Amino acid sequence: MVNQDWFEKDFYAILGVSKDVDAKELKKVYRKLARQHHPDSNPGDKAAEQRFKDVGEAYAVLSDPEQRKQYDAVRAMGGGARFTAGAGGAGGAGGFEDVFAQMFGAGGGAQNVRFSTGGQGGIDLEDLLGAFAGGGGFQPGGGQGGFPGGAQGFPGGGRRAPMKGQDVEATTSIDFRAAAHGETVTLSKPDGGTITTRIPAGVKDGQKIRLRGKGMPAPVQGGEHGDMYLTVTVRPHPVFGRDGNHLTVDLPVTFAEAALGATVQVPTLDGSTVRVKVAPGTPSGRVLRVKGRGIQGKSGAGDLLAKVQVVVPQRLSDKAREAVEVLQAEADGVDPRAHLLQRARA
Repeated sequence: MVNQDWFEKDFYAILGVSKDVDAKELKKVYRKLARQHHPDSNPGDKAAEQRFKDVGEAYAVLSDPEQRKQYDAVRAMGGGARFTAGAGGAGGAGGFEDVFAQMFGAGGGAQNVRFSTGGQGGIDLEDLLGAFAGGGGFQPGGGQGGFPGGAQGFPGGGRRAPMKGQDVEATTSIDFRAAAHGETVTLSKPDGGTITTRIPAGVKDGQKIRLRGKGMPAPVQGGEHGDMYLTVTVRPHPVFGRDGNHLTVDLPVTFAEAALGATVQVPTLDGSTVRVKVAPGTPSGRVLRVKGRGIQGKSGAGDLLAKVQVVVPQRLSDKAREAVEVLQAEADGVDPRAHLLQRARA
């Protein structure tokens, strides 16, 4: 879209908001309309698809303070009327030439002033509009002081740098394993299109990724596309957790394994297992570390941290009960809570 289109499109009406709408309300309305008319919710509906694109275009301009200021200035020049690119006929609506001719004080038409959207010999419309964003207002008949911002062909010289398109936000949800190893996802854009991008390995839950040039197109020709800021939600894993780049897992062991020692298998994220030695007398809560079997990061892989959880038997046979009673008798007089009580009183 170029600024010339702004004469013809009422972005406030497209979004159904007033001209003094604030940024918060504007965003709320846009999200509602975008969900309502999204192509995924209206498959095959060309009208909804066009409506979705119009809503995205309107929001891209009005949500950017600088572009909104320019847009309001453009609409004010034409009074919100519809204009054509050619000269006006008798009794008909005037063209851009007529509008700007009035601003220059030339009555009845624009035979002596030529406007274009680029090229040599004419006034560049984008430069002309850029002068308003530069903080200076046009003064009809103002001569040399008309464009303090410096439009092409006027005092101050030089062109404004092309404006960049609107940045957009998106979200995606991936599972725990995909976050660890990386994932390719397809995302919907506000203009109705889609993009495919690679989520890097090791991405964290809630992490925001910047996708350069994947936002809205620039409102003027020659400008850069905006960026897309993608927030990634990682679905939890039923077994594994994460601590930085370390992979965590609770490791159940029997009372006998913890008391006497054992070598047990621990699962890994790729579906295999590793064997870990549980030392005799290992208490519940002790963490056993397996080097390099965690999440792969830029500085290397983290570790697999297996937290021992001693499983207390719910039912005992007569023989097992007798053995536990013998153990209890052997520990008679030993209070494992004595140190705890002493510290609590201190």
